[in-house]
Amino acid sequence: MEVILKQDVKNLGNKDEIVTVRPGYGRNFLIPQGHAILATDGNRKVLAETIRQRAHKEEKIRTESQAVAEKLAGTKVEIGAKVGESGKIFGSVNAIQLAEAFRKHGIEVDRKNISFDEEAIKSLGTYSAHVKIYKDIKVDVSFEVVAE
Repeated sequence: MEVILKQDVKNLGNKDEIVTVRPGYGRNFLIPQGHAILATDGNRKVLAETIRQRAHKEEKIRTESQAVAEKLAGTKVEIGAKVGESGKIFGSVNAIQLAEAFRKHGIEVDRKNISFDEEAIKSLGTYSAHVKIYKDIKVDVSFEVVAE
């Protein structure tokens, strides 16, 4: 029996794959639980159209993400921080502050997609951060922490 998976099923396949299963497993578990539908000719055509449309949307998002990556790579970012007498900053620089600095340059980046090489940035200087823009599009951005 062939079924089209509506979601990822462990040890069986991923969403929108056509897999062959035993009739009892498909009839008694996959289809009633909503994990799969029968792979009829009509359902196969719907699946093909869905995959085609998803590929088109994916390509559009990928090109937009690539443009954002190029814009990020050419951006010089400075983050101001309050500094004590010894040259150390009060607190530390985090992803929220870096995302806000990008926003001032007109680039929207989610703070959850920013990671640093160092655990905590607690002094003035130049540092680098890794920004994940899309699935496999990542950019290394350098930024400078300056005294306010």
